[in-house]
Amino acid sequence: MAPHEPLGARLNSPGTDLDTFPNPAPERDYTIRMEIPEFTCLCPKTGQPDFATLQLEFVPDQRCVELKSLKLYVWAFRDRGAFHEAVTNEILGDLVAAMDPRFLRITARFNVRGGIYTTVVVEHRRPGWAPPAPVTLP
Repeated sequence: MAPHEPLGARLNSPGTDLDTFPNPAPERDYTIRMEIPEFTCLCPKTGQPDFATLQLEFVPDQRCVELKSLKLYVWAFRDRGAFHEAVTNEILGDLVAAMDPRFLRITARFNVRGGIYTTVVVEHRRPGWAPPAPVTLP
């Protein structure tokens, strides 16, 4: 931290770094689900804000994403122009690079614009990984 930089400026401003921590149970497949209801970016054509809810579902391997860094990472898109499809794929790529999960799906549900709702779903599946078979109980 710079000598004259307020602590809040560093801890509460947008950033592009995604911090991770060791998966506490790497020996098993389990699903982590996160919902980010306040995602915003700008329309690259009009400059108007686009609002979305991001849903993340992933099966971690050795690393999990740290929530505060994820929040600051998402915040960094607020003033950037990006098409829905591009921004959703960019987020997937950055999370895969940071965590190297077994599986990751992002569902981005953008609010209505011009009478059209847009939902973009992108997935990463590690080669050779398959989900466990569902359990059906009597």
